[in-house]
Amino acid sequence: MATYAFKENAWPSPEELGVMLAEFTEGKRVLIRPIERIAYAADASFYRLVPQAVVLTQNEEEIRSLFRFSREHRIPMTFRAAGTSLSGQAVTDGILAEAARNWRQLWVEGGGKRVRVQPGVIGARVNAALAPYGMKMGPDPASISACMMGGILANNSSGMCCGVEQNAYHTLASLRFILPSGTVIDTANNDADTLFHAREPKLARAILELKSRIETNAALRDRIRKKYRTKNTTGYSLNAFLDFQQAVDIFQHLLIGSEGTLAFIAEAVLITVPDLPVKYTGLLLFPDLYAASASILPLREAGAKALEIMDRASLRSVENQPGIPGSIRGLPGGAAGLLAEFQAAAESERPQMEALAQEAVANLKLLEPAEFTHVAARQAALWTIRAGMFPSVGAVRKSGTTVIIEDVAFPVEALAPAALDLAQLFGKHGYDNGIIFGHAKDGNLHFVISQSFNDRKATEQYARFIDDVVELVVHRYDGALKAEHGTGRNMAPFVETEWGADAYEIMKQLKSLVDPDNLLNPGVIINPDRRAHVANLKPLPSVEAEVDKCIECGFCESRCPSRELTLTPRQRIVVRREMKRLETTAQDPRLHAALDRDFPYMALDTCAADGLCATACPVSIDTGKLTKKFRQLRHTGKQHRWALRVARNLRLAESATRLALRLGHFAQALLGAGALKATARTLGLPEWYADIPYPVSRAVPRTIRTGATAIYFPSCISRTMGRLPGEPDDYSLMEVMVTLARRAGKPVHIPADVVGCCCGTPFSSKGYVPAHAAAINHTVERMWNWTEGGKLPIVVDTTPCTYGLLAGREALTPENERRFDQLRILDGIEFTHAELLPNLRITAQAESVVLHPVCSAIKLDLSAKLLDIARACSEKAIVPLSAGCCGFAGDRGYLVPELTACATRHEATEVKQQLHDGYFSSSRTCEIGMTRATGQLYRSYLYLLERATRQ
Repeated sequence: MATYAFKENAWPSPEELGVMLAEFTEGKRVLIRPIERIAYAADASFYRLVPQAVVLTQNEEEIRSLFRFSREHRIPMTFRAAGTSLSGQAVTDGILAEAARNWRQLWVEGGGKRVRVQPGVIGARVNAALAPYGMKMGPDPASISACMMGGILANNSSGMCCGVEQNAYHTLASLRFILPSGTVIDTANNDADTLFHAREPKLARAILELKSRIETNAALRDRIRKKYRTKNTTGYSLNAFLDFQQAVDIFQHLLIGSEGTLAFIAEAVLITVPDLPVKYTGLLLFPDLYAASASILPLREAGAKALEIMDRASLRSVENQPGIPGSIRGLPGGAAGLLAEFQAAAESERPQMEALAQEAVANLKLLEPAEFTHVAARQAALWTIRAGMFPSVGAVRKSGTTVIIEDVAFPVEALAPAALDLAQLFGKHGYDNGIIFGHAKDGNLHFVISQSFNDRKATEQYARFIDDVVELVVHRYDGALKAEHGTGRNMAPFVETEWGADAYEIMKQLKSLVDPDNLLNPGVIINPDRRAHVANLKPLPSVEAEVDKCIECGFCESRCPSRELTLTPRQRIVVRREMKRLETTAQDPRLHAALDRDFPYMALDTCAADGLCATACPVSIDTGKLTKKFRQLRHTGKQHRWALRVARNLRLAESATRLALRLGHFAQALLGAGALKATARTLGLPEWYADIPYPVSRAVPRTIRTGATAIYFPSCISRTMGRLPGEPDDYSLMEVMVTLARRAGKPVHIPADVVGCCCGTPFSSKGYVPAHAAAINHTVERMWNWTEGGKLPIVVDTTPCTYGLLAGREALTPENERRFDQLRILDGIEFTHAELLPNLRITAQAESVVLHPVCSAIKLDLSAKLLDIARACSEKAIVPLSAGCCGFAGDRGYLVPELTACATRHEATEVKQQLHDGYFSSSRTCEIGMTRATGQLYRSYLYLLERATRQ
């Protein structure tokens, strides 16, 4: 390894680090460019540290090398999985070792009784794999659809239903971990404790000595037992010293909740718990927070599995979201709500469960009678509201402020007065927008405030508030400063205050034994700096309105097709905010220039602009809108005029497209795909790909208007792009739709003047706003005429085009807005599910088929209907667990093919595990992307239905 002469406490530059790290790590997985380092400078907390380098780690040997490198050069290192931690555990100014994209293996074992996971597996993915067995993992954090197992384990995450008994600590079966010394231990081995003593004798002996010291200190022993009867993640898991006898068992449980400060967790085996299928859920409304808090004990004694408390301010933050009961909007100012859920294993237990629930609520002080529901969709809506409450509250903050969430725990019997005392601190310190909600069954309250850190006065306001919170929680109620979010940076200065000198000394010794140089995630949990919680604060300058309400929670990242290629939606916003900050302050022009240089490709060109991020965002931020805005600004006036000319002459454009496809395939047959591609590149022509479809070989089918049940609008893609190479030249998609409709007795009509009509999506996605408006206004005018003023529904055969039409209202003229509001535009999936499938007789079923629900189908909530259609036509229909946006995005698959390759990698790997009888979707371009990724031919689901219903 190359050596560098550093001054004491000096670190190498990012460029130097890149060279050094590349000696044992693949160079392309070492990120040192400013835009990459800025992108990883933020997690979901209100702290920010810019790493010197980011390493996308791949295996255990690489982790060991990084430990050695960190020790030799005295550069701190922090591990990050999803970065959804709320307390600053996943940021560093040293080396950030990402353990997400290459650590996603998951194995279900013992018929679902156990699950083995790597740190990069998303929590919801674990439960999806366990669902067929009727099991789930114990921890159920609100961010389960985004957070990863590394964070769930390292933070000892719990959640809404798991309480204390089913958290990560109590459901742990074994760990495979790597110490800073490089030692690897798998505690599943029968001789794990012997190996631990042999390889780490000093550490093993010291752990047993610390255990003995605790056991002989009666006061400390009793305090530990008491504090872990409720949720508590402040400091290290000292209960491990009392719960286990062997050194290795103690240590592996100390790692749970250690926030990456002691070792790297490479793999874990968790004991699963039953996923109780029978649920009874209700939203209870109380006149005040005290009454809601006082109801916890009787409801818990009645068997409630979850009791989520919400004060009036938190309810106000979500009262206008879909699914919220209208009565909430009229609640008085001091009201509060409680989301209660009872669960059972079998339907036979439902009557008793419901009787207990009704008996418990009968004597409660409610504003209105309690209403419980069995309906799964309604239950899911209630839980979605609660799960997204923190980001929703954060989104209504004043621009330029950050949102801070803390979670404390009080003894349940003291919850009512404690909640009122906590609320009074908001008024005392000027936080009029403060809210309280949380897992009240366990005495766990979250509180959220909006805070500016723009000047010293604001920072001191926050410091005084936290001092009072510590006084309230620790000294008045003997509660826990951290219940489930981990100590992090914001409560590290107060660990000793909560635990006392004896316990804190043991924690310090533990950290020193394992990490004597304090290089592994320093500043987290153990931090002698009494002002650490107000250092390295994250700036949140105001940026574009499309994304300004983002709080950088990271919920969006798992849905982003470019997440493993360039930037995620969160990172796009982080970088944009840094650029704005630099523009405003005129600081570091070289850094701004570097960001400005890389932003177009990293943030714009590789954004699919599919809007799928909005489906995961609690406040529905569509980062694609920002991308489209910047794309619009990049276009010259000449380019806008040219696009508008095309939009106004789409009939000619369609003919030109078909001709180009025909000539291209003729040239490919003559020259070969490789030669044609090289020739096109030499002549400066658009890139040619061998999987470009042939032109539609047949004219638009003739149909009769009389007796039609719907107007069929074949998209311009369906009218131009025909079969894929290798696809049989049997029927066009238009012919299949017309045939199926006729076969079902629900004939459709294709208007004679449909050619030249377009939803406008190709223009809007590229930022050609005038061209988009011209195209969609023209189409809506035609649709108004075709349907005779909205008398018949309109069926669109390509789901992205359906979505483009439905989402394009703001581009319409006032007259066309009026017309649009009277039109009924249906996607082909919806029409097929409701009108065709019930009237068709299935005559032949495929054995198994695979579906790729496109982004727009997900946004339109059509995935379940697509699956229903496929199930009717096959013995088994599969949607891959890793299915997501294919990244083709109309033309990105041709312009930026690496985006599609990245976006489809995991889904394609899953699909390739076995052969199926057919592969289906609902968009020609997405079908191209999936065919390219898997090597299997994807076609429209309508072909599946047509074959299954042939007479």
